[in-house]
Amino acid sequence: MATWFLIIIYLAFISLGIPDSLLGSAWPVMWPELGASFGSAGILSMVVAAGTIVSSLASGTVIQKWGTGKVTLISCCLTAGALLGFSFAPSLVWLVILAIPLGLGAGAVDAALNHYVAEHYKAHHMNWLHCFWGVGATSGPIIMSYYIAEHHSWRSGYTAVAVVQCCLVLILFATLPLWKRVAASRERASLNNESDHGEADNTLVQHEERPERNVLKIKGVKNSLIAFLFYCGVETTVGLWGASYLVGARNISAETAAGWISLYYGGITMGRLITGFITLKIKNRVLILAGQVTAIVGGIILLLPLSISFALAGFMLIGLGLAPIYPGLLHETPARFGKANSARLMGYQMALAYTGTTLLPPLFGVLAAKTNIGFFPLVVLVFLILMLASSEQVNRILKKRILNG
Repeated sequence: MATWFLIIIYLAFISLGIPDSLLGSAWPVMWPELGASFGSAGILSMVVAAGTIVSSLASGTVIQKWGTGKVTLISCCLTAGALLGFSFAPSLVWLVILAIPLGLGAGAVDAALNHYVAEHYKAHHMNWLHCFWGVGATSGPIIMSYYIAEHHSWRSGYTAVAVVQCCLVLILFATLPLWKRVAASRERASLNNESDHGEADNTLVQHEERPERNVLKIKGVKNSLIAFLFYCGVETTVGLWGASYLVGARNISAETAAGWISLYYGGITMGRLITGFITLKIKNRVLILAGQVTAIVGGIILLLPLSISFALAGFMLIGLGLAPIYPGLLHETPARFGKANSARLMGYQMALAYTGTTLLPPLFGVLAAKTNIGFFPLVVLVFLILMLASSEQVNRILKKRILNG
């Protein structure tokens, strides 16, 4: 039952990913129709991300009170309603208002499902969970591209996605009693396993370190937070502004650009699917570094004045490179900074990640509106290099700590 129920969780994460890529794909045709400015997409992205931060910070209390199942159901209702509202919105003001429940719902689902899988399933499922987010994020531009090309309507694209979300709401409602039942079953299995290894568990408890009062004073923590800031900043910037760059700077049609951005998210999806298998053989730190280097190569290709086919390859390489970084950095937290500090640090890291999502894409939108969208590859490359530098600084600090005993 637990394995089949995991499929429902994966479906919920697909629904979480679809809206994340819709706005960037549709924006080249949305802003002229709405009479909005080109950089207004940054405002919408900021409002969604702000709602995500608020609901993520409150998720612990809400989940404890209502349970993961109810929180996921209510959150999906919020996102479905917001997406349906997008399809009817007559102006930018309405989009801003609807972006609030969209962000609140997305943040609560994200936190609730990550918490549930981390507590009740094995670690490799975390990579695959984020892989299924990529499935949704890849599907979003494909859906929007179809409706722009065949129906000349971004509104129909949002309606179609809202219908998909409503179907998920019905599934979640029908399976609501299973959340507690599966959790109880997994907990019993875990307790039985612990009783079979009681002596080893006692040893771990005896040697467990004490938590730091101020985790921000731990060496390397601030660099790690900066890495999360720029990771989510670059992932969202590429997703939000990539299609606009292709349309405005490379003279690609809006529907083709939306399809190409789906390949960027496809790179993230396939990368995380593969990573879920190879984490058993290769260390997380190696995968993180390999991903960062791959993404930087993609950024360099995008920056060079090459043919448009190379630009497509650049987007795909960036997506493929980004794939192992976020799950890998999250998974490395206890090993880097201690299990006793990991719970608080997870919260700080998620907060900085959402801060990157909130601030960096709108800042680029302001830059592009005042200068030229052609600066997009350069800004993406700068973000990627700063992320690499921050992450590698953490590794250097940890090496010094090991050498000094």
